[in-house]
Amino acid sequence: MIKKKRIMALDVGDKTIGIALTDELQITAQGLETYNRIGIKKDTNYILSLLKEKDCGTLVIGLPLNLDGTDSIQTEKVRGFREKLENKMKSNSLAYVQVDWQDERYSTVEAEDVLIAANLSREERKKVIDKQAAIVILQSYMDRIEHMEKLRQKKALLEESNKTDEDTPNEYFDD
Repeated sequence: MIKKKRIMALDVGDKTIGIALTDELQITAQGLETYNRIGIKKDTNYILSLLKEKDCGTLVIGLPLNLDGTDSIQTEKVRGFREKLENKMKSNSLAYVQVDWQDERYSTVEAEDVLIAANLSREERKKVIDKQAAIVILQSYMDRIEHMEKLRQKKALLEESNKTDEDTPNEYFDD
């Protein structure tokens, strides 16, 4: 069994940060916690400590775009959070951690649907909605990466089959 570096996902809000994590094989997305924000310095230090402790190689941050794909006020706040976090990662020997965006439009709606289907009360849902949204962000990222890998493999196979066809002699036209 090959151990991979885990992937962590964040749903960054003004008051809380939902945090999700893959298993060591990067098969499942699991909710880790809902972190109550204290201040940018302590928040970023906490995320750094989790990245180290959980042995993460990738950090995915949900990008809260408007429904039409444009930036919102929250988008700019999250971009600022990422910038501060990346600067701190570089100065704390975590520059190897890849940081990616994941479009998080509808993630809270999807998370809410899952929690309603699980029969959680409104009060219970409020406690875990950000963590559940982070799971949705992480699963969407994993699905996107898997889809891109399948496309890359198809392209490679197609290129190989075209190369083989060109290199194969044609008995009807060869002298």
